Amino acid sequence: MSALPMPVAAPSPLGRPIIDAAFRADPYPAYAALREAGPIHWSEEFFGGAWLLTRHADVEAVLRDSVRFSAQRTGGWVMQSRAARGELKDFQQLFARAMLFVDAPDHTRIRSVLNAGFRNDVLQQFVPAIAQRVDALLDAVDADAGFDFMQALARPLPAEVMAMLMDIPAADRGDFIAWSDDLAAFIGAPMPSLDEARRARTSLLAMSGYFEQLVPQRRHALGDDLVSRLLRAEAAGDIQPGAELLAQCAMLLFAGHETTRNLLGNGLQALLADPASWQRLQREPALLPGAVRELLRFDSPVQYTGRRVAADLVLHGQPLRRGELVVALIASANRDPARHAEPDRLDVARRAGGLLSFGAGPHVCIGASLTLMEAEIVFGRLLRRFPALQRLDAQPRWSGNAVYRGLSVLPVQARSRVGGDGGQRGSHDRDLEQRGCRVRPASVDGLDG
Repeated sequence: MSALPMPVAAPSPLGRPIIDAAFRADPYPAYAALREAGPIHWSEEFFGGAWLLTRHADVEAVLRDSVRFSAQRTGGWVMQSRAARGELKDFQQLFARAMLFVDAPDHTRIRSVLNAGFRNDVLQQFVPAIAQRVDALLDAVDADAGFDFMQALARPLPAEVMAMLMDIPAADRGDFIAWSDDLAAFIGAPMPSLDEARRARTSLLAMSGYFEQLVPQRRHALGDDLVSRLLRAEAAGDIQPGAELLAQCAMLLFAGHETTRNLLGNGLQALLADPASWQRLQREPALLPGAVRELLRFDSPVQYTGRRVAADLVLHGQPLRRGELVVALIASANRDPARHAEPDRLDVARRAGGLLSFGAGPHVCIGASLTLMEAEIVFGRLLRRFPALQRLDAQPRWSGNAVYRGLSVLPVQARSRVGGDGGQRGSHDRDLEQRGCRVRPASVDGLDG
């Protein structure tokens, strides 16, 4: 047994619940208060009890430390009650095998298989198809009357792009967004209800069932897609058949959709709320790649992630016991004034490093470069086609998910419009083509756990 004392329940340093309606609408004042109150806090609001890390240095250190902090954390999360242990056993067996919830050496083995599918040269091949799909989605909107950006583009595009990488037939993609929504609601709940867990179970098993039918067909016609890469690795003994294979397929589809969707929505919301930034990007399109990273820092699509303490330790004078949960507040770290000057100000010309929106260390998001590439294409197209784009609602309508911060709707309208293929082509578009829309390497700071 550990010699370290158990954590003592303490009142919230905010003097009120941390996760309330105000937090879900704008968590950044709460993060600032938590940082000011100290680098670490015990809170009963997160998964029945967890240590919260508020500052950039600690969040980054924990995410990079795979020896003292483990990514294996789904057991207590899924098996939250005696009733759940029997009912959700199959959910836990599949959920826990996903790459973002396993440690080395299994994590290293699985990731090495998938890394090749996210290399720059591989991703560049998809640039024309992604750009074409973005244009098609924008062609379909009535910009003069106004449209919901989330429904028109931010929701469908990331799922379609990941389906491209997995070579999933277009006719089969209809259910993926609904399945992803159920998983996001479960993962994003600080204390998931049994009903939320049941819905997530149903959707994860449905997603797994889809791939269970697809895999035998793909074995007879292997290509260069991600599913084929997994199947070749399975044949070579590098991926285990059954649950491990299916879990990677399902979670690739989910993770590739959720983060990108919210980057697109949060990013456009931030730019339109600050017209000077929107106008500057029109004048200086070369700023766009850095601006996308700044949008990730300013309003992170993933607000926090977790790790389990692997061995007793003391952090900032607080004893942490083996098995306890640590919640790394990524969005708080991204606005830590010790790391970023004027962190609450959007600066599309900012070049500060240390972005933690995709995580850090061994579990850095494997699809970070793909997300950045999609966002650069989308924002580049919007800047060119709808230079006078504006919000129709002054107050953003947030989904309320505490982890996956995003908008439920984003109504926008363009007072003037430049056509797609027939309109004047902006310098950013030409620059994209000349550069092949260069994306950052897959080792970019990221989030897979």
